[in-house]
Amino acid sequence: RYDSGRDGYIDLMELKLMMEKLGAPQTHLGLKNMIKEVDEDFDGKLSFREFLLIFHKAAAGELEEDSGLLTLAKLSEIDVSIEGVKGAKNFFEAKAQALSSASKFEAEIKAEQDERKREEEERKHRRAAFRELKSAFTQ
Repeated sequence: RYDSGRDGYIDLMELKLMMEKLGAPQTHLGLKNMIKEVDEDFDGKLSFREFLLIFHKAAAGELEEDSGLLTLAKLSEIDVSIEGVKGAKNFFEAKAQALSSASKFEAEIKAEQDERKREEEERKHRRAAFRELKSAFTQ
């Protein structure tokens, strides 16, 4: 919803807007620290996997108390006494769907990594074959 660039990532400005709309605005430095805390690939933006990592770390108690990420994770919690059972059901179904999507995402990443590894092995094999042919011509 907050990926206004539609590139599959939440960048600094999109995170700023999201935190403001959730009622927990952050400083520029605070936003950068939020991204840095879960940015596994060091690209300065949040992928879906890194976004889910926020909630995983929150559940494990790995986020600092004054962290904007902890604030974000708490804003996504649900109070059954306020939302009611049906609201909680919808919330947890959406969370289960997100976790399922994360598993599919992880499988896609693994398949992509395996494909890259296979392509690299193939490239090495072609180079070795080329060197062998080259040595036959240079003798």
